[in-house]
Amino acid sequence: MSIKQEDLKFDSAGLIPAIAQDWLTGEVRMMAWMDRASLQATLETKRATFFSRSRQRAWVKGEESGNFLHVRDVYADCDGDTILVLCEPVGPSCHTGRRNCFFQPLAESTPEEEPLAAPILARLERILIDRQSSTEGKSYTKSLLSAGPPKIGAKVREEADEFARALEGETDDRVVEEAADVLYHLLVGLRLRDQSVRRVFAALGRRLGVGGHEEKAARAPKAPKAE
Repeated sequence: MSIKQEDLKFDSAGLIPAIAQDWLTGEVRMMAWMDRASLQATLETKRATFFSRSRQRAWVKGEESGNFLHVRDVYADCDGDTILVLCEPVGPSCHTGRRNCFFQPLAESTPEEEPLAAPILARLERILIDRQSSTEGKSYTKSLLSAGPPKIGAKVREEADEFARALEGETDDRVVEEAADVLYHLLVGLRLRDQSVRRVFAALGRRLGVGGHEEKAARAPKAPKAE
């Protein structure tokens, strides 16, 4: 069910809060304000445009830094008083140079300070990057990375087989645990090749709305196996 712009609830200053979220990873990048004109500009240009309360004018995110937010979709919440902008971020979104604006955990909310608010896969990816510089004796991840493709590939096949067997006759909890093992080892393999999980999400995003048979047929042919 869609909502019309005229039905949105702007505050007494003519503004509405707008949250920018990475459409692939789910990471919340920033929050700013929109008036009706900047919302319309966002919809028309597909670049997130906000209203600056300090400068009293509209501004395009990235107009000075080049760190644009390319808009995919715009949603209103259930009350029509908050906007969610699903976007493709370019570079960091915070004026401090951080990827997102949420990097100050409240001391009362968590005993373990995180460097940045992010979804679980993004956090795990950061941990794997940190493990690359650790010692093998202390890090299982480092030992896998040091062993290279044969070891990591073997572990992916092993964990995928355990997941398949869990699907056939084990508990739901076991299915979930084995799936987590598969995901972890896949991420380690991506890290070995210096590839981000975001690229995987992007590949999935390109397949949305495309039939499975058509998508496979359109892929580049695989390299032939060595004799």
